Amino acid sequence: MLYPLLFQPLLKERVWGGRKLETLFQKPLPPNVPIGESWEISDRPGDASVIANGPLAGRDLRWLMEQHGPEVLGKSKADGGRFPLLVKIIDAREKLSLQVHPPASIAPQLGGEPKTEMWFIAAAEPGAELYVGLKKGATREEFERRIQDGTVAECFHRVPVQAGDVMFLPSGRVHALGGGIVIFEIQQNSDTTYRVFDWNRVGLDGKPRDLHIAQSLASIDFQDFEPSLIKSIYSRNQVLKVRYLVDTPLFKVDACQVKRGQRFYLSSESLQIIGLIRGQLAIRHEGQELVLQPGQFCLLPASVGRVALQAQTQVEFLEAQVLC
Repeated sequence: MLYPLLFQPLLKERVWGGRKLETLFQKPLPPNVPIGESWEISDRPGDASVIANGPLAGRDLRWLMEQHGPEVLGKSKADGGRFPLLVKIIDAREKLSLQVHPPASIAPQLGGEPKTEMWFIAAAEPGAELYVGLKKGATREEFERRIQDGTVAECFHRVPVQAGDVMFLPSGRVHALGGGIVIFEIQQNSDTTYRVFDWNRVGLDGKPRDLHIAQSLASIDFQDFEPSLIKSIYSRNQVLKVRYLVDTPLFKVDACQVKRGQRFYLSSESLQIIGLIRGQLAIRHEGQELVLQPGQFCLLPASVGRVALQAQTQVEFLEAQVLC
């Protein structure tokens, strides 16, 4: 019988990364290394998350999907037998490359995978901003010309952000995180990124990182102008306040707030993921209890049914469900 699952984070060195995953979320970072990403739930080739709690500790998500896929997924569907989502925390000490992910309609032709994602801003320094979508009036011709002269960032729409803001990024939307931002990212299980521009910097090996101009131009939605942050607010429910964030054919993500001491229940016929933003949240199932800390994600397999949760402090968390 499956149970609520925690996983060991997979830490990724990135030239633009920093140390905030350690200071904000107590991730055990290696010394003197810029860590940009913590893959919290991953079923990627060579990067399968390892279970950290209970009788299955030491097994990985690839094994779990192979042996217990229907119990994990319930009514959700796997993409080629893989777990359908990839969940990360990203620390952008410096701005990321200007980039795009290919839409499903063209990804196979380019040898890549489509990727739609959402960003929850967990922390942001004053003046932090996103590069998302195109400025009104920007054309493909201008975009291509500015790629050549190194000014393509002038075509990007910039959005100031602070903690709690949310942005949805369908495949085909050009984007980049600016510096001084930490996000929770929930996305399709894909790792295809095409770089348009990388600020003339070098990678960890001291060489310029590859750009993917032809693939990017084939993937970009050149009618995607000046997208907005998600504008939703929390409901007034006294026990469980809900803020509806993203509802797509692929996945649904809400934010929830619960007062200290409140007990509540979750139940679904599909898998769910709980990601704690702040506070301490106890999850109880079949006589066992685990306590989530900020920056931890818990996978609730569909087969666990009804799960009891209790806010040990005032808490805020993301709840993600797979819909496809």
